[in-house]
Amino acid sequence: MELRDIEIFLTLAEELHFGRTAERLRLTPARVSQAIKKQERSLGGLLFERTSRTVRLTPLGRQLRDDLQPIRLALRETMRRARATATGTTATLRIGMMSGNLHDLRPYWDAFRARHPRWELQFRHAPFVDPFGGLRRGEVDVLVTWSHIEEPDLIVGPALHSERRVLAVAAGHELAGRPSVTLEALADFQHSGAVSVPDYWEAGYVPFHTPSGRPIERGPAGTSAEAVLTLVSSGEVVNIFPAHASRYWARPDIVWLPVTDMDPFTFSLAWRGEAENDVIRALADVVRDLGVPGAL
Repeated sequence: MELRDIEIFLTLAEELHFGRTAERLRLTPARVSQAIKKQERSLGGLLFERTSRTVRLTPLGRQLRDDLQPIRLALRETMRRARATATGTTATLRIGMMSGNLHDLRPYWDAFRARHPRWELQFRHAPFVDPFGGLRRGEVDVLVTWSHIEEPDLIVGPALHSERRVLAVAAGHELAGRPSVTLEALADFQHSGAVSVPDYWEAGYVPFHTPSGRPIERGPAGTSAEAVLTLVSSGEVVNIFPAHASRYWARPDIVWLPVTDMDPFTFSLAWRGEAENDVIRALADVVRDLGVPGAL
């Protein structure tokens, strides 16, 4: 199996969607499908179960993913060290972004680079599915994430920003004409479900009951922000987001309503305690020194 085919397989194993895999790798879906079929012929078995609606790993696919993942990480680290040596960079910090407002946080990144010109920052998208998996697998060093974390192996560092919560509804939804909503209104509609997240994490993001005790039902689950917005646009669900989503994902089929009776989201740095090093501490110092801007 060639290196490019390994990357195609592992990306599809993460995305479980041919279109998103092709987009990430800048390939066509046909090229992704061709590579997977070639691998399956070579191995003599199916790596994925495919239907018109879903893509799932087979037992063979899961075994191959688990065996290849460390190899990919080792190769990436080898190449990273080689590039760092060639450019004079002495350290690289990989930051996973669970929030979608990388640009808003540029003052932190610019200040870090000014203080530590030989240390490099790299940014990666961090999905809300399996939110802490990237840290624990060593794919990122620091996570920018909602601060409500109760994981004993993770350290919650300084806060970067705080912002109000907004509710995304379809443009034709019965709530769309309101200037704002309360948490109580969510009991009348399905909220998007969650996949592979701790219960306390889901309940802190959107409670399972309103203040009066009415249940907030969960509907279909989206595995990405785009998937959730598709569910919202179709009217199947409503969904709470941090306020920056209304600016970064503005679209004509979605209306964003402030939620007036929920605490703002606070986003902080988080990292594995056993992986803490001078570069992580340096970024945390920059964030502390600049302070937290007001709620967005």
